Amino acid sequence: MPSACDSLIDDIEDMVSSSDPTPHERQSARKSIIPRSRRKKELNNEELQVDSLIPGTQKIWMKTWGCSHNNSDGEYMAGQLAASGYKMTDDPTEADVWLLNSCTVKNPAEDHFRNSIKKATEQQKKVVVAGCVPQAQPRMEYLKGLSIIGVQQIDRVVEVVDEAVKGHSVRLLGQKKDGGRRLGGARLDLPKIRKNPLIEIISINTGCLNACTYCKTKHARGDLASYPIEELVERARQSFQEGVCEIWLTSEDTGAYGRDIGTDLPTLLWRLVEEIPEGAMLRLGMTNPPYILEHLEEMAKILNHPRVYAFLHVPVQSASDSVLMDMKREYCIDDFKRVVDFLKQRVPGVTIATDIICGFPGETDEDFQETVDLVKCYRFPSLFINQFYPRPGTPAAKMEQVAAHVKKQRTKELSQLFHSYNPYDHEVGERQHVLVTEESFDGQYYVAHNKFYEQVLVPKRVEFKGKMIEVDIYEAGKHFLKGQPKGEVSGLTQDKIFRMINNEGEGLESIGIFNRLDGK
Repeated sequence: MPSACDSLIDDIEDMVSSSDPTPHERQSARKSIIPRSRRKKELNNEELQVDSLIPGTQKIWMKTWGCSHNNSDGEYMAGQLAASGYKMTDDPTEADVWLLNSCTVKNPAEDHFRNSIKKATEQQKKVVVAGCVPQAQPRMEYLKGLSIIGVQQIDRVVEVVDEAVKGHSVRLLGQKKDGGRRLGGARLDLPKIRKNPLIEIISINTGCLNACTYCKTKHARGDLASYPIEELVERARQSFQEGVCEIWLTSEDTGAYGRDIGTDLPTLLWRLVEEIPEGAMLRLGMTNPPYILEHLEEMAKILNHPRVYAFLHVPVQSASDSVLMDMKREYCIDDFKRVVDFLKQRVPGVTIATDIICGFPGETDEDFQETVDLVKCYRFPSLFINQFYPRPGTPAAKMEQVAAHVKKQRTKELSQLFHSYNPYDHEVGERQHVLVTEESFDGQYYVAHNKFYEQVLVPKRVEFKGKMIEVDIYEAGKHFLKGQPKGEVSGLTQDKIFRMINNEGEGLESIGIFNRLDGK
């Protein structure tokens, strides 16, 4: 934590004159500098010790909480810091600086963020905070004296970290504007270190058009501000050239994209589809019901495209119109059903993921039962169940709260309902094309996704990574499928099997492979 004598600077511009180069000019200049070679002095085999206060020589550990938009911001910040000479580390104990990129959606996420700040100060680490928590509430007591990077200022992370290393407290919380119009955020062509080198997360807009009474993110991300289509297309094109095979489009509400700049989501998607190479896929992010309703025809066509996942995340939050009104969600339950029913009819097999809040202020037993009935009807394969947490400064925090034990019971009941059905059992025996992009948490499998963005676990072979492969589904769990590469059983290739049959005459029918080889 900075000492009392440390200087507090509200904006880093206070330290530079108008004649100084801009951050972008400095970054460009770095690339063109050719260092002169110097003769090294003999140091009696002792290693030269770098002054720990020279910015750009330290190790930085970064922790990101929250949504894919926040993760994309984190990747951009890591890329810029690495390009400036800082070393990113996965070990917080060896780091000189902790960069904590926060999420304000739920109390637990903020609690983890606050505890990390405390832990860092106890270990005498320099701390820089970013993300939605400090953007929404920069005057929180536990943020006092810390350097802050606002959600639209991530392109200046190097400057802020440089000053934090020197003991200065710097806070950049301003909005990016062009001629008075708010921009989507920092430039999309900044250096980036992807958490997964095969997946590019592209934020297509920031903020939203809603004013949900429970939402704290609105305080941080603000009103809708979209990136121009050409910038997004160029970012996608660049990503594919760098070896990415999957793109995620993200924002607080992808369905609202373009309404502030005279365009819309389908127009953007059709342009992006032109850039997707064979063997790569595009995944759409979350969209609220009101802004997708008028685009249903076009969205169905796009989701049916072979290089777009037939997947859409449409949060319903509650099936009670009364609760939706108190939430100020700007749609009724019939609107949500119209979206789901239309897409299920026009996009066979489409995956609809949704969110539900249990125990919103004023929710009655009857309201909750309507939500239970909705889940029973649609049997959502992907369902995010959240117990309501009142976020400070939101209208919902001032409403009469549902008793804690009732919220807990409703959350438990809905979770039990969700786990009572298996959405993927009918796919056992199918042959599917899947794109392999990740490793499973236990390290035993590679993780792939089929056309419907359902998780398919496949054998862990390095040649599969980043590739579209064909598999036979042989097992289904609650959250996953398991697949063997076409023509293989338990890791045996078809050639090996026939060699075993011809050379060793083993009774392989005892392990039931003949039907599999015949495609039955």
